[in-house]
Amino acid sequence: MPVTRGFHRRRPEPERGRLPPGQYDTGSSWPVLSAEATPHQPEESWTFSIDGLVESPHTWTWQELHALPGSTYFGDIHCVTTWSKLDTTFSGVSVDDLLAVAEPDTSAAYVLAHSVTGYTTNLPLADVTGGRAWVVWSFDGKPLPRQHGGPLRLLVPHLYFWKSAKWLSRLELMTEDRPGFWEQNGYHDRGDPWREQRYQGDD
Repeated sequence: MPVTRGFHRRRPEPERGRLPPGQYDTGSSWPVLSAEATPHQPEESWTFSIDGLVESPHTWTWQELHALPGSTYFGDIHCVTTWSKLDTTFSGVSVDDLLAVAEPDTSAAYVLAHSVTGYTTNLPLADVTGGRAWVVWSFDGKPLPRQHGGPLRLLVPHLYFWKSAKWLSRLELMTEDRPGFWEQNGYHDRGDPWREQRYQGDD
């Protein structure tokens, strides 16, 4: 149905300064975008590992992850396809706490996040430490929906959301950067939304 100018309801403007350049507020909706089919592995058989350049490679069961000290992120997320979702709440465990168990080698500088689907994405180690990243299983107080990466996804909210790998199974620490799925297909290696680092060659 066509909408007559002046007679449709406009969404309230977001708080000034909340949206990075080129982004719009998606409001209550959360678009579903995936590069692969949604897996349906049961939670009780799910495991998560940290390996590569670490002193103590470690694998946690689903129950062991939930027994760790919990941590919650409250804030905004931004997708490279230009939508942003404000005031989200995710709960899980801080990557800092997981790395404290695995003990990264001093030569480790990058991380490759692996999904059970085979999807990967690369990040500087500095972008997943210092209280900047989480492994999460809850959204708005409920189990993370499968289509949004449940039961377990990486959350790196200060970068474009393709860096927050869905269906997370493993973090591999590396000394040199190695591009993941979208990075091999032209996306930026880092993906800072405030600098509009969408594609290779963006500053």
